[in-house]
Amino acid sequence: MMAVLCLIWSLQQIALKATAPDVAPLLQIALRSGIAAVLVAMLMWWRGDRFTPGGLRPGVMAGCLFALEYLLIGQALRYTTAGHTVVLLYTGPIFAALGLHWKLPSERLAPGQWVGIALAFAGIAVTFVGRQGPAQDMANMLIGDVMCVAAGAAWGATTVVIRCSTLSSAPATETLLYQLVAAPVLLLPAAAVLGQLTLNATPLALGSLTFQAVVASFASYLAWFAMLRRYLASRLGVFSFLTPLFAVALGGTLLNEHIEPNFILGALLVLAGIVLVSGYSSIVQGVRTLRRLNA
Repeated sequence: MMAVLCLIWSLQQIALKATAPDVAPLLQIALRSGIAAVLVAMLMWWRGDRFTPGGLRPGVMAGCLFALEYLLIGQALRYTTAGHTVVLLYTGPIFAALGLHWKLPSERLAPGQWVGIALAFAGIAVTFVGRQGPAQDMANMLIGDVMCVAAGAAWGATTVVIRCSTLSSAPATETLLYQLVAAPVLLLPAAAVLGQLTLNATPLALGSLTFQAVVASFASYLAWFAMLRRYLASRLGVFSFLTPLFAVALGGTLLNEHIEPNFILGALLVLAGIVLVSGYSSIVQGVRTLRRLNA
């Protein structure tokens, strides 16, 4: 199931990039979020869910950060590849770990996790160096990649807001709804200002939008939250980093995106760092188990 979910999440950015000539990326994100918000609201109404007292203010903050994240992604896809976008976006857990380290005593980073953070940022640096090609193309890709890292920081900040507020005990659907509602409210005006209102309703564009709204933004997250109730979050979190690997492979296969050797090396360093930070407790537990078996 996790492999299927990671494949779905990686296809989001592939679909955005593939249909960008027909529907501008920012407009796609705003539309898919609006459709998904209606579906989540209907589900909450059907289940009789109530909003958490005191959740509106952090919900608005989380929604604004979510919109900022996807504003940056929508713009980044105009400059860089889908593979770059997903890998660099997945620095989000690193920024979340740094923020939670300072905000929550229970989230203090262990020495091994600091090593993971160093690996991740070293990987980011490696992805930015040694590129070859026309100077303008390289400059554009650099701009897009920086936007992706900034989007990862916005994702991390969203996590910190949720974990450090009443939303930490709110139903997952409520937290998701705040973010999905904020996206069209803030991104549609941004799309108008940035000239991203292109809409050519081709079969591919409509199919992509349906997939992103119903499957990726609604059904896949409900499945993810259901799995979190049955399995350890740390183990699922480590599996979720299959997403950028799938994205790089699919970007090269479906979109003919060129994958530079330095980017592959940098991506592996980033992913190693993220796994070390997010799965540290599981890694330590596994090492202790091996030691007991060997003894």
